[in-house]
Amino acid sequence: MLHDEGGAGAPILLLHGLMGSARTWCEQLDWLRDFGHVYTFDAAGHGRPAPGELTTEAFVADLAAHTSEITEPMVVIGHSMGALHGWVFAASYPQRVRALVVEDLAPDFTGRTAAHWAAMIEAWPQPFPDAEAVLAYFGPVAGRYFLNSFECGPDGYRLHGSVTTFRDISEEWGRRDFWQQWHAVRVPALLLEGEYSITPPGQMRQMAAAHPDAAYVLVPGAGHLVHDDQPERYRAEVERFLRYVLRD
Repeated sequence: MLHDEGGAGAPILLLHGLMGSARTWCEQLDWLRDFGHVYTFDAAGHGRPAPGELTTEAFVADLAAHTSEITEPMVVIGHSMGALHGWVFAASYPQRVRALVVEDLAPDFTGRTAAHWAAMIEAWPQPFPDAEAVLAYFGPVAGRYFLNSFECGPDGYRLHGSVTTFRDISEEWGRRDFWQQWHAVRVPALLLEGEYSITPPGQMRQMAAAHPDAAYVLVPGAGHLVHDDQPERYRAEVERFLRYVLRD
């Protein structure tokens, strides 16, 4: 579940979003190796068993256990669910995190439900027979994301985890907020929000305003997958941030 992607220097850990995988970062690996030793990680429940309790704390404990071999403080770069896990990890294990990148997620989705979303996923025509079918169904951006996440077997491409698990992960976010954990983060942070974000309006700006060393960037033309929608802008902002936090 922890993948050594090469490079040398400060460790950089990449955390994927819900229904993603370590492979969703494949387009970012080459340039990130210029800044440090890069690792990717497959979250529990994504191609491997989920925790017994589907809480953020359980996922973060799993993350902490499976990255224990990385002894130097890490730059943690997370997208969506991975961003949440990144800042809760930083709040829970402050000595292990050097800096954070938070991509398109906010602390408070209370009152929302994933029931309709889960029903839509259940209706996907799985397995998809080939890569072209995945791209045709989801479009070029989300299609690439799922091609790098789905399991590929003799009959085609299908989800690499349980829809019930994915639904229940998301349902937790509708029952509680994570402001307390965000306020506990002390390391430098870069917050990237897509113009067509899934986050409640204004929350990521509030996150930056509440943190003494956080920068907020709104990325025009980007949806939830900022790093795939606007890869050049994403790279420019993350490189600028890495030069800042790794300047010593």
